[in-house]
Amino acid sequence: MTVSFTRRADPAHATEMTAWIRSGLTMAESFPGFLGGGWVRPRHGSDEWHMLCRFDSPATLAAWDDSTERAWWLGSAQGLAQTTRTEKRTGIEGWFDPPGSTEAVDVPGPAVAAPPPRWKQATTIWLVFFPLNLLATVTLGALLADVFVVVRVAVVTLTLTPLMTYLLLPWITRRLEWWLQGRHWRDRRG
Repeated sequence: MTVSFTRRADPAHATEMTAWIRSGLTMAESFPGFLGGGWVRPRHGSDEWHMLCRFDSPATLAAWDDSTERAWWLGSAQGLAQTTRTEKRTGIEGWFDPPGSTEAVDVPGPAVAAPPPRWKQATTIWLVFFPLNLLATVTLGALLADVFVVVRVAVVTLTLTPLMTYLLLPWITRRLEWWLQGRHWRDRRG
């Protein structure tokens, strides 16, 4: 699970914002399931700051999100930063975001992994899509053989899309994380 935040802050308070974000990442590191985090800010004195945190499951993200420590930390930014956007993502959907023109800011602590190469993304999707589509063709396709083709395709895609998005792609990306990130099989997480 990845959560990203966009916050607005007066560029004159960059030092305070830097300290506030670092303290938030340090606090997040103490939570079970925290995989890493980081932050960026656009060039040319923009007032938008972007922060990213990754957790190993929706449950560990929720525990951090609902914690009193996080509530206190967010409250400590009153008058300093205003949240303008929050997004939570699972699986691989974040890989397809277009790259922004941002300037990375070095943060001590665990690093956020770079997206895998496109060919690995495509291979991972195919590893789930092929058997799922084959199963749907044999089962749903046979059940709906006499139904108008547009309706048949609509039923199949409406069935497969949530299965892919919420169940199978997150599952396969967790199992292939070592390969997607260019590590050896023996270096995978347990």
